[in-house]
Amino acid sequence: MEMPRPDPAILARKARVAQRLREVLPPDAVIDDDSETRVYECDALTAYKCPPMLAVLPGSTQEVSDVLRICHEEGVPVVPRGSGTSLAGGALPTADSVILGVARMNDVLEVDYENRFIRVQSGRTNLSVTGAVEEEGFFYAPDPSSQLACAIAGNIAMNSGGAHCLKYGVTTNNLLGVTMVLMDGTVVEIGGAHLDAGGLDLLGVICGSEGQLGVVTEATLRILHKPEGARPVLMGFDSNEVAGACVSDIIKAGVLPVAIEFMDRPCIEATEAFAHAGYPMCEALLIVEVEGSEAEIDFQLAKIKEIARRHDPVELREAADEDEAARIWLGRKSAFGAMGQINDYMCLDGTIPVTALPQVLRRIGEMSKKFGLEVANVFHAGDGNMHPLILFDANKPGDLETCEAFGAEILKLCVEVGGCLTGEHGVGVEKRELMLHQYSREDLEAQMAVKDVFDPAWLLNPAKVFPLSLTEERRAMAVAAE
Repeated sequence: MEMPRPDPAILARKARVAQRLREVLPPDAVIDDDSETRVYECDALTAYKCPPMLAVLPGSTQEVSDVLRICHEEGVPVVPRGSGTSLAGGALPTADSVILGVARMNDVLEVDYENRFIRVQSGRTNLSVTGAVEEEGFFYAPDPSSQLACAIAGNIAMNSGGAHCLKYGVTTNNLLGVTMVLMDGTVVEIGGAHLDAGGLDLLGVICGSEGQLGVVTEATLRILHKPEGARPVLMGFDSNEVAGACVSDIIKAGVLPVAIEFMDRPCIEATEAFAHAGYPMCEALLIVEVEGSEAEIDFQLAKIKEIARRHDPVELREAADEDEAARIWLGRKSAFGAMGQINDYMCLDGTIPVTALPQVLRRIGEMSKKFGLEVANVFHAGDGNMHPLILFDANKPGDLETCEAFGAEILKLCVEVGGCLTGEHGVGVEKRELMLHQYSREDLEAQMAVKDVFDPAWLLNPAKVFPLSLTEERRAMAVAAE
């Protein structure tokens, strides 16, 4: 993956920039030693690495503002970073950039149970938001698989979802307002502790903007009452296509489970060896969970099981108690770690219409034979958000390139059947060159015009989202205009 060449003039100013940053930050919040900046050379897409020039760890909105103001004055690119769990290279540095990590900004600032919101600093982890309110019977709905580690900042940047997004939506459906710092240090408040702000939907632009427009330092999030109860059912099938057809039929029947998760045989075998969840050894497995009162749960599951039986499941198991429910979810929550124990893999993120699941799963199987690489499928089937895991050997010459080509074909297929390149991982560097497959040049020009307004110098999160040639062209125009 090509990245911009570092600007020698910026690298020559490293010592001066570091000194200016130390004047506005605590002594341990500026990292300029080469051995220490290497910690920030990549995110969870570890195939691509590049240590930044500097890294800073501010602790407040004011400190973020000071950092951005200085970097803007010095013409230094800034890469915002939450917890570094991005699977699309969303926090990959350039060699002449400053990593701005928000990990130290993790406080709860306000909780209002009556109006059902919580305001937190953006470095707070996803799961700890629920941890702050669960004793009062509330929770925060978006639940990415990395929720133990991922930060709210990254969730907002990528518009993250999770297993339960089918019912509760993704981050944009649960985000009420943000405090954001623009590249020149200006602090802006957008939205707030209310359902909808008047005027332009700027919050909708910011959520999912991948750090292109500003650095979010605080977020006001919707919290919800915990449901009375929840219960999953486990279904095993003889083929991926049949499981995909079952998902489509459940959605068409008008039933709204809280989650529908899919795993195929390679993933089932890996997770069973890793987590010992008691999964059946079948070709495809679905986990469907519903929630509500006992009567509501019984009614919904009866309807779902009736639909499943039409597809001749090899196993149909409803959780009898909380312990069995936890075991059903154990394998799914362990899937990515389990796959990592058996091979290197690249985790994709494309979204398709639910009705296209059988067709797309069949084509992925055919592509797997064509490229000679095994693929494991585990994803949020209810809303068509796919996560194929392409297995490869990082130490085998050419394997990574073959894996990338395979992944590009899968993502192109997603677009061709009426879907899109990403559901929650974002574009980052991974999919930027595919953006012209989904959008026309005119579409991308309109998107880049938005960035021109927020970040006219094109210093925020360089080389992401847009094809590199277009980014470099825009950056050159910005420099010429200075």
